[in-house]
Amino acid sequence: MQRRELLRLLAGAGATPWLASLVHSGEPSGWQAEFEASEAPWKLGFETPPADLPEAAATVRGRFPDAVAGTLYRIGPAGHDLGGERYHHWFDGDGMVQRFAIEGTRVRHQGRYVQTAKRVAEQRAGRRLTEAFGTVPPGVEPPTSADAINVANTSVLPLAGEVLALWEGGSATRIDARTLDTLGPKTWRADLAGMPFSAHPKVDPDGTVWNFGVGASQGLLALYEIAPEGALRRAAVLPVADLPMVHDFALTERHLVFLMPPLVYDGKGKPAGSSFLDAHAWKPELGMRALVVDKKDWNRRRMLTLPTGFLFHVGNAWEEPGPQGGARIHVDYVRSDSADAVFTTNRELMRGRRVRSPEPHLTVATLDLGTGRATQELLPLDAEFPRIDPRRTGLRHRRVVHATQVTKERPGFAAVAYTDVETGRSQRFVYGAQAMVEEHVLVPDGRGPGWILGTVLDLAQRKTVLSCFAADQLAAGPVAQAVLPRALPLGLHGVFVPA
Repeated sequence: MQRRELLRLLAGAGATPWLASLVHSGEPSGWQAEFEASEAPWKLGFETPPADLPEAAATVRGRFPDAVAGTLYRIGPAGHDLGGERYHHWFDGDGMVQRFAIEGTRVRHQGRYVQTAKRVAEQRAGRRLTEAFGTVPPGVEPPTSADAINVANTSVLPLAGEVLALWEGGSATRIDARTLDTLGPKTWRADLAGMPFSAHPKVDPDGTVWNFGVGASQGLLALYEIAPEGALRRAAVLPVADLPMVHDFALTERHLVFLMPPLVYDGKGKPAGSSFLDAHAWKPELGMRALVVDKKDWNRRRMLTLPTGFLFHVGNAWEEPGPQGGARIHVDYVRSDSADAVFTTNRELMRGRRVRSPEPHLTVATLDLGTGRATQELLPLDAEFPRIDPRRTGLRHRRVVHATQVTKERPGFAAVAYTDVETGRSQRFVYGAQAMVEEHVLVPDGRGPGWILGTVLDLAQRKTVLSCFAADQLAAGPVAQAVLPRALPLGLHGVFVPA
């Protein structure tokens, strides 16, 4: 099949699953009423801000170090309900970008909804017009394209003076880095318009951006290579049998690494009127496959197999010569026994219910391309949102920042940890019983080990708090904190941009 024909198929792949045999009920679901009736204090993090959040000053304790003078951008689902109907999955909400401007003893915050074509049309109509990843609202129409349901709610990428708001299944959305104005979809090249562009691009130490996109119903994996100044260098699509839901990936100096859980699109098993998520089947017999692609020649690929498991996020990967020739790749990721988190836990949040799923654990896998053998070691640490020093992306690293300490009483985590993935030694800071920990990032400092920067939702104060720690003294507590005058919706991913 010719490259342009593959690109054309993939551009439509995000919409294809939604277009067949859909029957929609006109009856309201009642999830909004259930959420409102819930007495769970943590539901504060899943409420819908009725409008943008204007710039406001935080109350700062201590002083943020010079190395963290700059801007922390974060994003996540925020628009969970409209017209009395509530989404049935956390991942469905319209995206809101948060901007934390940090300078010494001053922190200012603003938050703005990403004005995607979907959000603009639905706000004008006062109701949902199309279905979403995990929800089929009553009376909606099938989408005409992937970007028709693009919520731009998962991650952000600073590039060429702008910020890109990222989703899984369609275009990146351009955002003004200072005002957070929405500037429209990002088109890398005319024939790539509307193509899936993942929410987890990786940036090489030389500034090269690598990314992928998944066309699940077509079994096609898109690959992108983008120059540091933002120009597309290469794009192509690869056929992959039983292509699963892939959320993240890793890179090394010479390879791209995709850990592929056995959560596979199965359109034949999709009941009429059910969501795209419900068209996926858990097939443990496939194992956890590891696809390794040569960065220079995308036609050179290897497939290895790990024990069955599920993942959202990868920390980092690096490679060394293997004992029998070929590369030996080490990759750390967050592994769960099953996909219950995506099917159940992150749905029930939307009704104010806490349903536990198997705890995710920090895991280190070794992929030996010389022998074709793949092994892994599970560390005794529950974890999510792994991040490393961005200067070490694709290179040998030791330490990973991550959320930890799952709680029984509420979703999410109570602590942040800094873990040596080679020794397993870890230090942590426990925020407390009333805190919901979000992703923390590591900010480099040429004069020392760097700083850990991140947010929590403080349920006792009903406010969001931004904290900064010395990376080598995490357990000692924050050197500075900024308490916002409001609670922000719980988000997903972010990135720090120095001043």
